[in-house]
Amino acid sequence: MFGAALGNQQDIAALVTRAKELQTRVLFVLGVLLVYRLGTHIPLPGIDAHALLAYEGQLSEGLFGMFNVFSGGAFSRMAVFALSVFPYITASIIMQLMSATYPALAEMKKEGESGRRKITQYTRYFTVLLAFGQGFGLASGIESQSVTIGQDVMPLVIDGGLMFRLQTAMAITAGTVFLMWLGEQINVRGIGQGISVLIFAGIVAEFPSAIYQVGQLAGSGSIGGFAVLALAAMVLGVVAFIVFIETAQRRVQVQYPKRQVGPNQMAGGETSHMPLKINMAGVIPPIFASALLMAPVTLASFNPNAEWAQFIGEWFSPGRPGYSIFFGVMIVFFCFFYTATVAFNTEETADNLKKNGGFIPGVRPGAATADFLDRLATRITVIGAAYLAFVCLLPEAIHAKLSIPFYFGGTSLLIMVTVTIDTITRVQSYLIAQRYESLLGKTALRGRGRRNKK
Repeated sequence: MFGAALGNQQDIAALVTRAKELQTRVLFVLGVLLVYRLGTHIPLPGIDAHALLAYEGQLSEGLFGMFNVFSGGAFSRMAVFALSVFPYITASIIMQLMSATYPALAEMKKEGESGRRKITQYTRYFTVLLAFGQGFGLASGIESQSVTIGQDVMPLVIDGGLMFRLQTAMAITAGTVFLMWLGEQINVRGIGQGISVLIFAGIVAEFPSAIYQVGQLAGSGSIGGFAVLALAAMVLGVVAFIVFIETAQRRVQVQYPKRQVGPNQMAGGETSHMPLKINMAGVIPPIFASALLMAPVTLASFNPNAEWAQFIGEWFSPGRPGYSIFFGVMIVFFCFFYTATVAFNTEETADNLKKNGGFIPGVRPGAATADFLDRLATRITVIGAAYLAFVCLLPEAIHAKLSIPFYFGGTSLLIMVTVTIDTITRVQSYLIAQRYESLLGKTALRGRGRRNKK
């Protein structure tokens, strides 16, 4: 499709060479990702580096391992980006839920750009509060941890206390706010989907080390050769399945009636299609569900030795029933919620079709069209939600049995494949627009040349 739209490979290369603005945007994103990766290696103050190195493996297991994947390894290294953008994602979830239920925020959302700016500002303030609270809880949790090196028992924190908790919370808050700002800059000056790109970069950067860990496990005999082959087949199968579903569409036929535009001239009468993706919510539901899993972990971190905290740590670990049920239910909920409130507004779509004179064959324009699209979107979302739950939960169960790194989990693969497809689509759209602009420019120059000859 891309080649048909743009021509041969030489034309594509020429377009990329001439697209100076696209090159600038891509270079800007690469620069932002470089800064992000440097930040994942800046340690929090007051933590013993030698003790942390020995304790790092425990921070890569259980539920912490999933957060470590999304933070690009910053969580296990206790870096300033340890919480990544999870507080911002959680704040966005809460603000979207309140926008759908709280009348004042719902009216603010209808105000257009000014209302969205106010909601975005409230989300930023809420992010600061959540990041500080989660950072304080994380500091309280690691303050009580120690590791045995030889015959010595070494605490992770050199000098604990209230000042350590406050400075850790402030450092993590600053790191989270900085990442939030970087994500917004990618949206404005880059290629879009800034938060997803940051999470994608963290997963991809640590993926080679995950492959190396699997090689070590196979070499030591912890997992057999058949298990490695089964893992590779599972990864390839999941990737192929994700690509198939993410590119699948349900096309709705739309017709436009003929209308007279001149004495003897008619226009319109075309038939087109409205493409509806099977998974209209994209990668947002599993990211939102993963962010909400931080809530019980944050509560448990304030008193990690309590019985209820140990219960949370056990039952909300990947592969356990509590984790699977909560994660699956949240994925399905956010798939429906995000599709209905953000991804596909059926009333707005029906209104736009009516204004442009378009209609769906057999369906009356207006409210009937909105109801038809709502029923259709609901049926499609059922398939999309089941697909997301299956992709995210099945590999996690296999991971729990084989004790392989989280980077081979379904959520990680889903984020990598989905963000890659979306980025390629954005670049293709930009190049196609560049091609059309160049053709229009040539046509305008030819017209000027003919006029000058006359």
